[in-house]
Amino acid sequence: MKEKKLRICIIGLGYVGLPLARLFATKYSVVGYDINSGRISELRKGKDATLEVDAETLNSVLVDSISDNKGLYCTSDIQDIKNCNYYIVTVPTPVDSNHKPNLLPLIKASETVANVLKSKDVVIYESTVYPGATEEICVPVLEKNSKLGFNKDFFVGYSPERINPGDKEHTVEKILKVTSGSTEKIAQEVNNLYASVISAGTHLAPSIKVAEAAKVIENSQRDINIAFVNELAKIFNLLDIDTQDVLEAAGTKWNFLPFKPGLVGGHCIGVDPYYLAQKAQEIGYHPEIILAGRRMNDSMGHYVASEVVKLMIQKDINVKQAKILVLGITFKENCPDVRNTKSVDVIHNLKDFGAEITIYDPWASSKEVKDQYNLKMVSKMPKEKFDAIVLTVAHDEFLTINFKNSLNKNAIVYDVKGVLDFKVHGKL
Repeated sequence: MKEKKLRICIIGLGYVGLPLARLFATKYSVVGYDINSGRISELRKGKDATLEVDAETLNSVLVDSISDNKGLYCTSDIQDIKNCNYYIVTVPTPVDSNHKPNLLPLIKASETVANVLKSKDVVIYESTVYPGATEEICVPVLEKNSKLGFNKDFFVGYSPERINPGDKEHTVEKILKVTSGSTEKIAQEVNNLYASVISAGTHLAPSIKVAEAAKVIENSQRDINIAFVNELAKIFNLLDIDTQDVLEAAGTKWNFLPFKPGLVGGHCIGVDPYYLAQKAQEIGYHPEIILAGRRMNDSMGHYVASEVVKLMIQKDINVKQAKILVLGITFKENCPDVRNTKSVDVIHNLKDFGAEITIYDPWASSKEVKDQYNLKMVSKMPKEKFDAIVLTVAHDEFLTINFKNSLNKNAIVYDVKGVLDFKVHGKL
């Protein structure tokens, strides 16, 4: 690292890429690249729609041209990244409608890097993949499009992202970083690069495959644990026992893990297990626990809707054309991210029962919700009354709502997250 002037390019300026680019820009010359020109225009004005980096912090590192010292220059022009020598890829790796890994964004990003790749450059991947994907999928794309040799002309590293959207306490520099490289020397170089800005420290994995595997099991473990308490919630509901009371009592033991039931969406926990499962099936092993956990968590949208309808019937509420308010459509609280949100499953299932649904979420973008899910939202808390209110996301704004003003006679409130401090008619 001391032998060359570091010029870092971050490919993809979303929830992962922008915070990382901002952090590196406090010490190095950084070019942030994204194919979304609208996103680049927004960032150049110091505005981040993901709300991961506040305006003051972003403006403190932005520069108007590529700097020789330090600072962040945002661009959608590939010519602006050709003089960089470290390329860090942070594009999304989603799954398709059949839950199969979609590596197209990763492949396209690799093609972009390959077009500017030079001798001695290092490409680091942060996107979540299955073990082996970096060397089996990405490296051949780099070689083919650059005409350069792997581990001879260019090198590769892998350092899985650990961004938690909306979390202002565990920011990127405060989360220990796993690193790896395609050779022993490059691995140390990659580790040193991250260690220079990550205050929480780094962990150098013995291989790229180990680092890839570590990432997918982090979220697969959480997915399975949440699936377990979701199953418990279904059982305890049948036994007429309050799940939250049970978890609180069990939690008095020192080694009890404090997981809670709920809807499991987002770009990590609801996706990563499918990457590991896909690779396992390719090598002839059918993963039972991983996929069972996924099936349980994917079923929760239908379960919640069914429980809401059951409660409405018990209160003699005509479900067909009933007016239901759904509070929250992002995948988690106090965050604008609507990717892979399971609130949508609740909404679609309630619509299937014939109910009229109103959606309110002060954090979500109406345009994104319309574009991704073809659903309309209202811009503020409705003043009309509803037959049922379903709280699917625990935004802070929802905790102070006076629900009595929004409920028809005999109406129900279903609290998916178990956060409301007044008596509700249903909760997980």
